[in-house]
Amino acid sequence: MKAVVMAGGEGTRLRPMTASMPKPLLPVANRPIMEHVLRLLKRHGLTETVVTVQFLASLVKNYFGDGEELGMDLTYANEEKPLGTAGSVKNAEEALKDDSFLVISGDALTDFDLTDLIRFHRERGALVTVCLTRVPNPLEFGITIVDDEGRVERFLEKPTWGQVFSDTVNTGIYVMEPEVFDYVDPDVPVDWSGDVFPRLMKEGRPIYGYIAEGYWEDVGTHESYVKAQADVLEGKVDVEIDGFEISPGVWMAEGAEVHPDAQLRGPLYVGDYAKVEAGAEIREHTVIGSNVIVKSDAFLHRAVVHDNVYVGPQSNLRGCVVGRNTDVMRAARIEDGAIIGDECLVGEESIVQGNVRVYPFKTVEAGAFVNTSVIWESRGQAHLFGARGVSGILNVEITPELAVRLASAYATTLKKGSTVTTARDHSRGARALKRAVISALQASAIDVRDLENVPLPVARQQTARGSAGGVMIRTTPGVPDSVDIMFFDERGADLSQAGQRKLDRVYARHEYRRAFPGEIGDLRFPASVFDAYTGSVLRAVDTTGVPEAGLKVVVDAAGGSAGLVLPSLLGRLGVDALTINPGLDEARPTESPEERRAALTRLGEIVSSARAAFGVRFDPVGERLSLVDERGRIVEDDRALLVMLDLVAAERRTGTVALPVTTTRIAEQVAAYHGTQVEWTTTSPGDLTRVAGKEGTIFGGDGRGGLIVPEFSSVFDATAAFVRLTGLVARTQLSLSQIDARIPRAHVLRRDIATPWAVKGLVMRQVVEAAGDRSVDTTDGVRVVEADGRWVMVLPDPAEAVTHLWAEGPDDAAARDLLDTWAVVVDSADR
Repeated sequence: MKAVVMAGGEGTRLRPMTASMPKPLLPVANRPIMEHVLRLLKRHGLTETVVTVQFLASLVKNYFGDGEELGMDLTYANEEKPLGTAGSVKNAEEALKDDSFLVISGDALTDFDLTDLIRFHRERGALVTVCLTRVPNPLEFGITIVDDEGRVERFLEKPTWGQVFSDTVNTGIYVMEPEVFDYVDPDVPVDWSGDVFPRLMKEGRPIYGYIAEGYWEDVGTHESYVKAQADVLEGKVDVEIDGFEISPGVWMAEGAEVHPDAQLRGPLYVGDYAKVEAGAEIREHTVIGSNVIVKSDAFLHRAVVHDNVYVGPQSNLRGCVVGRNTDVMRAARIEDGAIIGDECLVGEESIVQGNVRVYPFKTVEAGAFVNTSVIWESRGQAHLFGARGVSGILNVEITPELAVRLASAYATTLKKGSTVTTARDHSRGARALKRAVISALQASAIDVRDLENVPLPVARQQTARGSAGGVMIRTTPGVPDSVDIMFFDERGADLSQAGQRKLDRVYARHEYRRAFPGEIGDLRFPASVFDAYTGSVLRAVDTTGVPEAGLKVVVDAAGGSAGLVLPSLLGRLGVDALTINPGLDEARPTESPEERRAALTRLGEIVSSARAAFGVRFDPVGERLSLVDERGRIVEDDRALLVMLDLVAAERRTGTVALPVTTTRIAEQVAAYHGTQVEWTTTSPGDLTRVAGKEGTIFGGDGRGGLIVPEFSSVFDATAAFVRLTGLVARTQLSLSQIDARIPRAHVLRRDIATPWAVKGLVMRQVVEAAGDRSVDTTDGVRVVEADGRWVMVLPDPAEAVTHLWAEGPDDAAARDLLDTWAVVVDSADR
């Protein structure tokens, strides 16, 4: 049997280490990762190997040659352009078409029993056998479920926490039959998991999953790269280490010189012809490459030092990576998580702070303090984006400097000369940060349309009018000390996950585009924004019957930017409106839940005394809407969703309603009663927006005050929802309390359970296993449906070490019992 080693990836997440070196050549214990892979193949008799190459292909070919030094027969299949995981193997079809073959990544460290994997494949008569393993955090991998016989039931590539239904992941190691090439188109990008495997499963072809025991690490990030070094030194992975173990855990290669007065505390590795002087201290999990010089009184701990590096006297290296041919001068300090590229100079007494990336051929001046993204990275977040964009404490985590870098990264993802719409809420912090954002956009050859202070839905609508994207800065709802920097696409919707990852990559690499002097972007301030917005709402939303109904309503602008729209709206809408809290209060850009509740109670009193038809309260940025009925009673957000659904469905009598899977199933009954149907979405606002934008969707909402009026926009918009509600009430001639009374009561309870990150994947696998024969829905997280219709949903939080549970039953007691039962399943994974 032949093997295929895939060695064509760019390894962008490992930059700057891979800026001038292909990822498979990165050394682990002073030997390229791919060499460890080739030695594993040889150990299992797979000496005939095809290597697929693309990025810096000549370096891979020059290093390994024909494989003679390893006792192997290597040939190469070169890609002119990236072809994907399946396309690159298809490119080598001529050498593989005669027999079964094994596919393995050239940049993953493993000691799996490949012989047993091949045996499993042949015994099952499989077309494809996928090698699987279990990991604590499955987010960066393709997760897989197999049945009792090992047959694959489901794949999902790089899920969000809401999509995790197992901790069993695809390692990218496969055994295949040549027939699989019939499913791969030549010369175009094709992926195994994303394109080929789903097609094979649809046709019922035999795809099996082999769950391997042993070590596997996808060396794709700085953290995993440093971890792989430590695991080799700890003996956690069965690989060969060149050199001699002179004392437990202390490895020295041929020609290495260590002064007797140097302190060595293993496990550690000193490469060939390296020199360690007296007084130097080298501690656990340090790897020193070939020809490295470590001067007196230097201190290294968990440091990975590549070949030909000079480490000056009194220097201090902790948890960092230093690239080839770099000079670290006297008393320099490189902190945990920093990466120094090839051929750099780190000057005397300079400090490179944690998580800083220094690209190849750069100089850090003597005495410099290099401090990039330190506060942000100290939060321990793997990604910039959270549930509300990029969020953090003002002037601690979100600073003007960070705003400039974010805006520069965003601009770099767009074409030069594009237009971006910017906006903010009424807080001073948002105003200051927006100015920084505008400067960075202009300096990156982007024209800016600045709306200044507008409601969030207005910013989205204006962005959709010819801009390539938008940026909105607002105070985090309920957290007055924090801000959200929100990025929009050309439709005014939140950036997709792909768009977020693209911006994230540019930001992480610090590869920002700068404009030439003649390319600096323009700055414009569009006029009549509010009139244009309200005119669009009134044209799109049906207000028939409103003037004739003579409705009286009370509108609470909450002292926010929503009040800026009301003067141009209410008069044209044809209602008798009493507006309260219309002014802007810069000192109070958001409100706590307690403040919001108290304000709704006051609104109810005014509605009751004024004998109004109903009252509405906008949130400070005009995105969400709260209701009070004609009696002055607060209509809770989850009930308000059902009331709106009932009104819309009763009038339309056809169409689709977009709702998150955490919504009560009473909504399904209401929709079906009126001849409409529900399309369930994930809890992500972006997913709800996507479904709401489909043809035939008549309504959407999240049960937390976010309401979508698809005939006007596919995003949450409190103003459009208010106009629609007014029209519906006018035509129905029913009060909100009457509508609420005819809808059955729902019994949905929620509970949050602290869950360490390391066991989140295990939690979801245990939930799926505990479901047994029950119906399971994996639209978002895992929803388990009992035979009597009761259901529980388990959803890992994407940003916190928490798992959320929802349960619905015929009454609160039944829902609580269901929560108690499944909380035990979730808790058991942490024991």
